[in-house]
Amino acid sequence: MLIRKSRSPLRVLVMSTYVPRECGIATYAEDVVHAVEPHGAVCNVLAMERAGESYTYGDRIIRTVLEDQVDSYLQAAETVNHGRFNVLSLQHEFGIYGGMDADHLLHFLEAVRIPVVVTFHTVVRDPSPAMRRNQQLIAQRANAIVVMNGLAVDILREIYDADPGKVHVIHHGAPVPHRERGDEIKRELGLDGRRVITTFGLINPTKGIEYMVQAMPEIVRQYPDAVYLILGQTHPVLRQKEGERYRDCLTSTAREVGVEEHVRFVNRYLTKEEVVSYLLATDTYVTPYINLEQVTSGTLAYAMGMGCPIVATPYLHARYLLQDGRGLVVPARDPQALAAAALHLFDDPALMARMERRNWEYGQALLWPLVGAEYLRVFRQAAGRKR
Repeated sequence: MLIRKSRSPLRVLVMSTYVPRECGIATYAEDVVHAVEPHGAVCNVLAMERAGESYTYGDRIIRTVLEDQVDSYLQAAETVNHGRFNVLSLQHEFGIYGGMDADHLLHFLEAVRIPVVVTFHTVVRDPSPAMRRNQQLIAQRANAIVVMNGLAVDILREIYDADPGKVHVIHHGAPVPHRERGDEIKRELGLDGRRVITTFGLINPTKGIEYMVQAMPEIVRQYPDAVYLILGQTHPVLRQKEGERYRDCLTSTAREVGVEEHVRFVNRYLTKEEVVSYLLATDTYVTPYINLEQVTSGTLAYAMGMGCPIVATPYLHARYLLQDGRGLVVPARDPQALAAAALHLFDDPALMARMERRNWEYGQALLWPLVGAEYLRVFRQAAGRKR
């Protein structure tokens, strides 16, 4: 009898910020690691750090890289080249790799001799000259490029001259729900009998949360049981610069428009399990973002994966993900439009049920086990190519 040998595990090195750093990219990188390993990979991590900061990591981290020190990148490249890794997974975001234009990263990529798969978390349609040049060079160096939004493929080709044959669209992952949506979860969270509207993530002014707060009086007038949950702490970089000024403005706005009792803050960095529970208890998920160039929103992917009915402004990821009746898209900076959309859903339970069912079904493709399989396919393909 012929016995086929299974493939040997692929050795993947991930370069990114990493948990326990409280950062969306760090959480994403951890999720990628946990998602690809069951499909046949062994992962290690190069963890990005700012000078003066340090974290206690697990055994996956082979070394840290100081974001603003070129020598640290070159030393990391030596580690990569002597580590017998098959492929490097670079989680790219501006502001991490040597300033907003990621200058230091170019020195690193020039020195690295293994195949590279770059995940672009941001693709800007109107970049500065330096940002365009550097992202163009990174795209040229990459053996493969991953984006989480099909609209980004055209931007990469038209603005950054990227080879579309290199680009793979892989959804931003979402956790596997630990249970079904229902009123029991609301009771456990102290939300029994409430119509729950939710926004979550690291809080900062680009989220446009103040416009949803301003929308609440009209919603509460018709549905006094409505409550708006704002889940998550202030972004650490913003908090370092100006403290809790933005959150204080949100609190003041809620008080001024008379909905202080209908706006609740959960001011901490939630675990994935907590986020999932809150989303399963959510009647309408809202992303009132004012940065319409945002090509990726992990919170939107999470909400889709949990089957939430969704209201969003027309930023790029929402335009891509909310097609075919999977959400309501409204103008940015428009409290009246946000209120009208939420009321439209509350007034039409059949519409809400259809959207919930449609999003739940579509969201199965966003769950991390499937996303991990897609990533590993791209990693294996890239590992078989020469630089």
